[in-house]
Amino acid sequence: MDGNATKKILVVDDEEVTVELAKKFLEGHGFEVVTAKNGEEAIEKAIDEHPDLILLDVVLPGLDGFEVCSRIKADKRFEGVPVLMFTARGFDQDIRRGREVGADDYIVKPLSGSALIATIQKHLGLAS
Repeated sequence: MDGNATKKILVVDDEEVTVELAKKFLEGHGFEVVTAKNGEEAIEKAIDEHPDLILLDVVLPGLDGFEVCSRIKADKRFEGVPVLMFTARGFDQDIRRGREVGADDYIVKPLSGSALIATIQKHLGLAS
């Protein structure tokens, strides 16, 4: 999957174990990965790192994922950058709210690794 190497993913989650697992998994599939542990850091990293895709948890300290998504989607610098909500919160109202704030997809944990890669590749236009 050499085509993934040029693509940078920002993984945002406040759980260290989740961040490390996602980072290792995505890097193992050829992606460059940067991480953030809260909403404010997510926005700063997005500005500094210019990711191609953002994998964003909902439950974060400070700004929650919905607010982060809303701010990113309102910022012209991130036009065309897919934001995938990746969370254990799979309630209908959460999914609806994710869509309302502009999330490109709403993925409920746990998800198989192959399904996650397929979803990311689809949103990056890498799907075969």
